[in-house]
Amino acid sequence: MSTELYQQLIATTTGVLLLTAVLQVWGRSVSRSIWLLAGQGLALAGLALTVGLEAGEASAFWAAGLVLVIKVVVLPLALQRSSKVIGQTREAGLAVSTAVELLGAAGLTVLAYVVCAPLMAAIPGPAGQALPVGISLVLLGFWQLLIRRTAIAGLIGFLIVDNGIATVAFLASGGLSLTVELGASLDVLLVVLILGVLLSRLQAEVGTVDVAELRELHD
Repeated sequence: MSTELYQQLIATTTGVLLLTAVLQVWGRSVSRSIWLLAGQGLALAGLALTVGLEAGEASAFWAAGLVLVIKVVVLPLALQRSSKVIGQTREAGLAVSTAVELLGAAGLTVLAYVVCAPLMAAIPGPAGQALPVGISLVLLGFWQLLIRRTAIAGLIGFLIVDNGIATVAFLASGGLSLTVELGASLDVLLVVLILGVLLSRLQAEVGTVDVAELRELHD
């Protein structure tokens, strides 16, 4: 792979990762956020393949295929099914205004670039320059967990955090580990499936999955 092509692929995949994360923070539709999550998984699979091929990893196609199946197909379908079962297709209430959401997302992205400055200097090349994107995803995922009121939206935020961690791992390691990626992806899949069942039970028993209302019920 030529250096120019490698740079372009890194820039494209990480750009899509960051764009989808910002759009997820800004949007109100749960279904839209799920499809954006699938697009994020597709970009992550492309990043895994790019980094793996550049490092000469024999498992590059297997690792990228694993990410593609779990993060583009299985997880979005599981979330879509849970959303339909509990009847939650749109954010019911707003914890903060849209302006605060976008300002927070912008501030966290800038913070990620500031924090990653030493790492960018220590890791030369396109991968090192793209590291702030992974940190941005982690921060934006936590931001979504903080500002969203429904449990299904919080679950999407958790998956954004996981994608950010995977992005940092791919870019910082300079290679892939199929065994590690397999274990991490299956753990996340298991958590999502269990939480999906839990949300369905909560909707059936309590009649809501709004975090604020569930907190009041606990009190």
